[in-house]
Amino acid sequence: MPNDRFYWYKSAIQLRGSVLPTVLPRAIFCGLVGVLISVMHYFGWAVSWPILASLIPNIVLGLLLVFRTNTAYERFWEGRKIWGIITNTTRNLARQIWVSVDEKEVRDRDNKVATLKLLVAFAVTTKLHLRGELVNQELEGLITRKQYYKLKEMNNPPLQVAFWISDYLQKQYERNCLNSYQLTALQALINDLVDCLGGCERILKTPIPLAYAIHLKQLILLYCLSLPFQMVEEFGFFTGIIVAIVSFTLLGIEEIGVEIENPFGYDANDLPLDTICTNMRRNIEDLISLAPSVRDGHSTEETPSKQLQLES
Repeated sequence: MPNDRFYWYKSAIQLRGSVLPTVLPRAIFCGLVGVLISVMHYFGWAVSWPILASLIPNIVLGLLLVFRTNTAYERFWEGRKIWGIITNTTRNLARQIWVSVDEKEVRDRDNKVATLKLLVAFAVTTKLHLRGELVNQELEGLITRKQYYKLKEMNNPPLQVAFWISDYLQKQYERNCLNSYQLTALQALINDLVDCLGGCERILKTPIPLAYAIHLKQLILLYCLSLPFQMVEEFGFFTGIIVAIVSFTLLGIEEIGVEIENPFGYDANDLPLDTICTNMRRNIEDLISLAPSVRDGHSTEETPSKQLQLES
């Protein structure tokens, strides 16, 4: 929490991440309708119809809005949990590959580094896949040129990256650089990554039913436009302002649900996938900078007792 006593007030008027720019024009429109009705009432038109208050019961509209927002937030939170699993699984997989796979030849170290970078490539290609974007320069330094062009041909690039990682592990098993138990454990982690990919695709390809979304918008619009007829007798020329405020509240709640129901995009309230992928890349780079302590049964780090013998 920022140590700023004015933080609350700054957040209240902040535009970035707010639905204000989207909702304000609609609220102003409803307010102008309220102004028109109040002017008509002032000149003697019979526009005061309090009976419209029973047209759409407040509790019905409120429950619909709550259900809409909760459903959207469920999708947002599930997406965040899935990306948390991708991050943790990638760390575990990278750590185990780096430590468990034996290096029998000089080129084995380079192959391990390339495989660890493929783990980051999986996250990046998953992000691009969910956003409907093609493979691009974000993968620079993570894959070879040949792999890059291969991914551009694929309908599901992250699945191809997962295949390359699995293929590498299988080859290390055949070279006796991994035992069967290690291979099984590592392949299970790759399966978890593919499951996460499927979970994200499920969120993306199962939107809120269109009929429900349309009906809710129609009810909100009908409710907001009927408000002036209910209020004009009591509030007079203040009707437009009150209608605009009420409309802004209802339209804002509905718009928040719309914005977070697909959490993989570029909106300010979407998941920070770019930051997550960048952090994963840094984690892998940190891991590569470490030297595994065991190679072919011999420790590259001296034990405390051996150090004491050398010092004496």
